[in-house]
Amino acid sequence: MTSLELLAWALEAVRRGWHVFPLRPGDKRPAGHAERLCPGTGRCADGHLKPEQRATLDRDLIVTAWTSQPYNIGIATGPSGLLVVDLDVRKPEEQEGTPDGVQSLLALCERAGQELPPTYQVRTPSGGQHLYFTQPAGTRLHSSAGRLGHHIDTRGWGGYVVAPGSTTPHGAYTVTDDESPVAPLPGWLAEQLSERPKPDPHTVMTPVRDGTKAAQVALDRECAVIRAAGDHSRNNTLHKSTCKVARFVAWGNISRSTVEQAIQAAGESTGLSVAECTTTIRSAMDWILTHATPREAT
Repeated sequence: MTSLELLAWALEAVRRGWHVFPLRPGDKRPAGHAERLCPGTGRCADGHLKPEQRATLDRDLIVTAWTSQPYNIGIATGPSGLLVVDLDVRKPEEQEGTPDGVQSLLALCERAGQELPPTYQVRTPSGGQHLYFTQPAGTRLHSSAGRLGHHIDTRGWGGYVVAPGSTTPHGAYTVTDDESPVAPLPGWLAEQLSERPKPDPHTVMTPVRDGTKAAQVALDRECAVIRAAGDHSRNNTLHKSTCKVARFVAWGNISRSTVEQAIQAAGESTGLSVAECTTTIRSAMDWILTHATPREAT
């Protein structure tokens, strides 16, 4: 993609009212200096400007930047009034049956009894999807990671997305639905993304007593593993631990509701949302119940 072609995409974003800033050529990272290397001069004379603060609608600045280098294009979602739902694909190292972003979103919609309206969509080089929505009036929804479900991130205030027209060594960001206007974010999704207080991490979970001893020991152990998971591994840990205990449900040693209630509480204690925990737990449970090896064969 040439500088002039990328400039055309940047100006198209500005035409839509979206604030843009340069990303490194062929990369997803912002161009320019890092905060620790800020010279404190020029546009940073009054303090380091982060990409969201540097994003602009100024066509002259944009033309000057993109005629100098073939920058990829970043869209600062917050100033642009956008909330972009980022649906990732399943990672190669993840267990078979782990839901990808599309599956997690479909499950979320099914539980809520809702459908998403048609909206502007972009396909990422990895095969993921960006669904563009406008933020509800009077709100400032921030970016989130995994709050709506496994492999679902959102980009709002404090975040950005790579605009269509941009390319990386893995491929291009391409518009897959440019006929639909950018739809307003549905109210039920906005509510899911509204700030909520985190559960008290010191809350003691009441032990569950039913089921065989082996099933109970496994459930208690996996709940402890979930509660100890770090921020970047919580959802994956939740999925793996649910799979480990779900086999006891398949064998009839413990009830599904007992396992789901205990693991849900453990997942929420790490700061994961109710919806995210429910999506991940049900997905893992359904997979194991469908594919579990009979106990006699283990």
